[in-house]
Amino acid sequence: MAKHRAARRPTSVYALAGIRLFNGITGLLAPTLLIRRLDPDRDVSPAAIYAFRLFGIRTILLGLDLLTNHGQRLQEDLREGVLIHGSDTATAALLGLRGQLPPRTAALTTLISAVNTTLAARAADFGKRKGK
Repeated sequence: MAKHRAARRPTSVYALAGIRLFNGITGLLAPTLLIRRLDPDRDVSPAAIYAFRLFGIRTILLGLDLLTNHGQRLQEDLREGVLIHGSDTATAALLGLRGQLPPRTAALTTLISAVNTTLAARAADFGKRKGK
């Protein structure tokens, strides 16, 4: 079994991993909590519960990848994070612009996703510089 030295990672990687782990665990174990924050005026849909649990486990694994992968694989994870969180930001903004989320919820989810995108971009930049 090959041993890896602990990789030095910037704070942005740890912050992004923590956010992913928190959101993933919450989505998997307490999806109604997240659903009610997004859409407090409607009954919780079983389809929404399914979707949050489905993405919850994936988000947990993505968070763990940031903490456990090394070298080229970690660099790929960091680059993919920009796309993942950029897509989240665009989706939240579009839902708000189309009136499909309450304005306050849309603004908050867009802001949170934009912060995650910024963390991902900073982490990817670190990975790019480290790989040279």
